[in-house]
Amino acid sequence: MDVNAAVAAAAAIAGVLTGVIAMLAFRWSERDQKRPTRTSLHTDAVLPPGVDTVLSVLRSSAVVLDEADAVVKASSAAYALGLVRGGKLAVEPMLQMARDTRRDGEIRQVELDLPRRGTGRGEALAVSARVAPLGSRLVLLLVEDLTEARRIEAVRRDFVANVSHELKTPVGALSLLSEAVMDASDEPDAVQRFAGRMQIEATRLTNLVQELIDLSRVQNDDPLEDAEPVRVDELVAEAVDRCRHQAGTKQITMATAIQDPPGAVRAGLHVWGNRGQLAAALGNLVENAVNYSPAHTRVGISARRISAPGGELIELAVTDQGIGISDKDKERIFERFYRVDPARSRATGGTGLGLAIVKHVVASHGGEVSVWSAEGQGSTFTVRLPEAGVARDRAARHPGLDDASGTADQSPYASLPSPEVLP
Repeated sequence: MDVNAAVAAAAAIAGVLTGVIAMLAFRWSERDQKRPTRTSLHTDAVLPPGVDTVLSVLRSSAVVLDEADAVVKASSAAYALGLVRGGKLAVEPMLQMARDTRRDGEIRQVELDLPRRGTGRGEALAVSARVAPLGSRLVLLLVEDLTEARRIEAVRRDFVANVSHELKTPVGALSLLSEAVMDASDEPDAVQRFAGRMQIEATRLTNLVQELIDLSRVQNDDPLEDAEPVRVDELVAEAVDRCRHQAGTKQITMATAIQDPPGAVRAGLHVWGNRGQLAAALGNLVENAVNYSPAHTRVGISARRISAPGGELIELAVTDQGIGISDKDKERIFERFYRVDPARSRATGGTGLGLAIVKHVVASHGGEVSVWSAEGQGSTFTVRLPEAGVARDRAARHPGLDDASGTADQSPYASLPSPEVLP
């Protein structure tokens, strides 16, 4: 009996000790689960719940750092910008901001110019960096690429400066000429001469203001909001009529060639869009061809249907026999206020806005404009637009797809050959 009692007592003590050990082990395990380990800092497990999902949908480049400045999480955009290399934040000013924020918990923001990787030309990448604490141990860095915004702002400043300069020239000339007329009030011949110059400057000023209005209108209006089928032959006829007087003065022959669709009974070619904008764009191309062509030459306007991977296209080409455009100028002729020959542009009343309007109108209609030119051989400006049915169906399926910056629908057309220069 004494032996049995001793065995029972030992078993009881063993059971109590086992229970105590199990309880301690449970508490230690529970405490370890609440305390993150250093070995898991480079996995998504250390991020607070939901943060990983939020970071994945942010447009900004995102980087999460731990207390040792190691990268816990980084978006693909952060790697693309070169912010993260070898598991470390590679931009020293941002790293210092992260350390300061970790120390005092304050949110910090700064704009920086970073070297652009791989260019070798010292181009700067403008970014805005914002650092904030993420929980008690992590720091979140959000970086926004401001390069494009700064470029647009620079374009806007240049545009305002150019407009001011272009307006100042005719306005100043009108002021001086009016004073000359007053001083020459007793000389009829001088008054007539100065009045003629005033008319020229007034016409130049009117043209500039009108093209500014046109550019503003095509930028602000949605051409497909009031779209309709537009006959191509009517657009061509309107463009020719618009330039008939200038062409006649220089004895320039204007020839048109419009291809009817196979099997159609004079149905004609159609594009889908805003008639006024399309007429202005084609009119600008024809007017440029006439203004920059020598006397006794020929300007051709052709229209035809062509096939492309994205569907049928209507191709309009305006060809002249002028002096042509150099390769370096071809890259910039669609910029606002850019002139190949400023002196000649002023003589012809050119404002430098016509081709900018053409490019914007064509892009907003889901098309593209290109130029072929050789110095001494003339130029051909080619516009390709989706045919009326194709463009209408696409607009119905994808409303708001097209914009002034171009669309994905343009890319299949880029490889199409340009038309040959008319003889």
